[in-house]
Amino acid sequence: MKSIHYLFVLAIIIISCSPTVHEFISNEITQEELRQHIRFLASDELKGRRAGDPGNTEAAKYIAQKFQEYGLTPAGDDKTYYQNFSFVSATKVGERNKLAITMNGNSFDLSVSEQYKPLSFSIDTSLSTQLVFVGFGISAPESLNYDDYKGIDVKNKIVMVLRYSPDTSSSDRFEKYSSLMAKLFTARDKGASGIILVTMPPGMRGESLTSFEDPRAGTSGIAVLGMKWSVADSLLRMAGKNLDDIKYQIETTLAPASFELSTTIDLQTQIVKVYAKTANVIGLLPGSDSTLKDETLIIGAHFDHIGMGGEGSGSLKPDTIAPHHGADDNASGTAGLLEIAQYFSSQRALLKRSILFVAFTGEELGVLGSDYYVKHPFYPLEKTITMINMDMIGRMKDSILVVEGMGTSPKFEEMVKRFNSDSLVLTLKPDGFGPSDQASFYKKDLPVMFFFTNLHSDYHKPSDTWDKINYSGEQKVVQLASRIIKELANENERPVFTKAASTMPMGGDRQGARVSLGIIPDFAGDTPGMKISGFRPGSPAEKAGLKADDVIIKFGGKDIKNIYDFTHLLGIFKPGDEVEIVVNRDNKEIILKAILETKK
Repeated sequence: MKSIHYLFVLAIIIISCSPTVHEFISNEITQEELRQHIRFLASDELKGRRAGDPGNTEAAKYIAQKFQEYGLTPAGDDKTYYQNFSFVSATKVGERNKLAITMNGNSFDLSVSEQYKPLSFSIDTSLSTQLVFVGFGISAPESLNYDDYKGIDVKNKIVMVLRYSPDTSSSDRFEKYSSLMAKLFTARDKGASGIILVTMPPGMRGESLTSFEDPRAGTSGIAVLGMKWSVADSLLRMAGKNLDDIKYQIETTLAPASFELSTTIDLQTQIVKVYAKTANVIGLLPGSDSTLKDETLIIGAHFDHIGMGGEGSGSLKPDTIAPHHGADDNASGTAGLLEIAQYFSSQRALLKRSILFVAFTGEELGVLGSDYYVKHPFYPLEKTITMINMDMIGRMKDSILVVEGMGTSPKFEEMVKRFNSDSLVLTLKPDGFGPSDQASFYKKDLPVMFFFTNLHSDYHKPSDTWDKINYSGEQKVVQLASRIIKELANENERPVFTKAASTMPMGGDRQGARVSLGIIPDFAGDTPGMKISGFRPGSPAEKAGLKADDVIIKFGGKDIKNIYDFTHLLGIFKPGDEVEIVVNRDNKEIILKAILETKK
């Protein structure tokens, strides 16, 4: 008996010490279930849920499983919950790459990916030409009285360029000319056929060849290589130069020190696009009204984040390779989506219209999932009455809630105020555009709402973790959204769509620019130039006659190969300047003129 008693007590101790996982199941919107969803989605195991990565797939499976548990009808491909699509997730060095250098009668080949590397925004090409060293690759004779290209002929040649800026002071007047893409634009504009970007010396930020990469950038229109500092220094020493001395001289005098090299470069570049698969997760709650059930209300939130971070990922700690948990961005919105789906699944008989729940992927890469959905909708868009989006709703402070899209339908502002029974401090904004998935629907002339509790210091960092979520505040946001959804799903008249006044510059307008064209780029576009998906009402773009799906190929007489070219050029102009814009529209070149306005 003593032995049995001992074993019984031991079993109790073991059980009491074992971790337990609570599965909260409630038809109400609860803090416990919000926490449960966020803890899973923001766990280390999912490694930041980057679109195309295994962690993103696991997150999609979790959402689909919950949709199934709640009794939602699969509304994806082949009667599943998944709407699959492919996208360019990365680039890699192709097999046909070569860099041979002839100097002082000696020829030698450099080792690809070890001594140099063709970069993702390079074109595929073959060249045999001369090499020119052009310091920091900056040309600003009028604004800064500085020009690395002065007196140097670089036409059809390859230029070698140092990173960053010659201004080592904290003010750095050269900032808008010293970005990677600005230097590529300048080299191309000067007629160079290629550019070699030199890494920083060993032990300094930017010493790696991979530090140049930005998978979101388009092609630059010229050959682009990264080269290790030690390799570039060896080349210059063969010509009697010292790279450290040259860099120091330029930085201390702020005077260019460019020169031609008696060097021939034979170059071949090949960049291979790597495609990945990902999927939106879609579940349907059919309406009960014989007529109104054919109309749908879309509730959306993106579930992807930026993965393990690193250069080009969008991380605000790019030197840290670790799970970027994305608890607020946007496990919080996804958890809200799941709670609303569960809540309404318990009262589906009371809903007149259908509700479509869509967990979007690829938002961090440029609203890829929502852009794909509006091009391949489950319900016709003309039968979609409103899209409600939740993105970063988990870090409420001082009861403040931002709700955007109030100008996209006349009734929205009154509705949000009327249902604010928790006395949240509302910041209501009219714009339907904005940095999240509702923009994809607004550009299709659909009313939208966007719930958001604002940015914080953990944004796009590994420190955006589940334990920092304000669960009480998020519960109030989700409950407010559910009250609005219930009314929209049941009232007889659908919301009237209106074009909203914009309170922010469109996505293509450079952050440091003084002017605005008022356009929003199509980030899912994969064509040379800059494709636009919309513009602000009354903007210079609308007045000039630009249309959605136009591809801007020239701006102010300069070629546009990607969004970075456009943003660089925008910073050159001032309010009131008239700019000629050439667009490709239905395979025809159209010339338009816009008068730029002050950025609001």
